[in-house]
Amino acid sequence: MEEKFYTAKDVAQILKVAYMTVYLWIRAGKLKAYLVQKQYRIKNIDLQSFIEAGSSK
Repeated sequence: MEEKFYTAKDVAQILKVAYMTVYLWIRAGKLKAYLVQKQYRIKNIDLQSFIEAGSSK
């Protein structure tokens, strides 16, 4: 089974926030991401966990 990865720009569009907001969440450790050739990639499962954690606050 192939995992789906998003770019920070994709996540920003999905969550309707600015790219810089996603970048700051990554740098703060709030959103798990992987650095691949100087670009952040976010696993679908990590994005779902982030969304669920945010909605439970």
